Amino acid sequence: MFIINCKNYEEISGDKIVKFVKIAEKISKKYKIKIAISPPQHLIGLVANSSIQILAQHVDDSKVGSTTGFVIPELLKKSKVKGSLINHSEHRISGKEIEKLILKLKELKMISILCVKDIAEVKKYVKLNPNYIAIEPPELIGSGKAVSKEKPELIAKAASVVNNSKNKTKLLCGAGIVSGEDVVKAKELGSDGILVASGIIKAKDWNKIISEFAKALV
Repeated sequence: MFIINCKNYEEISGDKIVKFVKIAEKISKKYKIKIAISPPQHLIGLVANSSIQILAQHVDDSKVGSTTGFVIPELLKKSKVKGSLINHSEHRISGKEIEKLILKLKELKMISILCVKDIAEVKKYVKLNPNYIAIEPPELIGSGKAVSKEKPELIAKAASVVNNSKNKTKLLCGAGIVSGEDVVKAKELGSDGILVASGIIKAKDWNKIISEFAKALV
């Protein structure tokens, strides 16, 4: 799995998100690899009919109806959104909310990607059986310093915890990934995929960098 989090970067604003998703679609088909994209929430409608998976950046534990301003999983599903990131380091939520949201997404047959900062959180939350756990040390996010190089033992330990659990959760590696070499290293350490943001969104040539990462994954 290759997830690209667009955050709220200006590079992806307006209809630029459409161009970006089209590039990712072509590369996904060419390399026969799963690529998923998390656009800014207000741009989801522009790309929801894409042939690749569109994910929300965040969902709320709130109900359908009179819940102004909240992001509701049931309505996302009706807009063809396939799942959501949960608890990204830039949008942390409580343990109780995490548990409720993983269960909610499971009920809706949507994908849950739970972001965690350390091994303690991997051990705590793998029991909830999210589809993916993404390990991202906050200090390395957006730093250009890949966790696979700076803290390889973190990925190896996380992979061990996830693989030794009886659940079907898979591990993603995030934080600071900027090259195909970083991706290869993450795979070697036991990651089943990557969660990237600025390393791709802020690159000058989207086609070149997404292709580089896709080749490294396959």
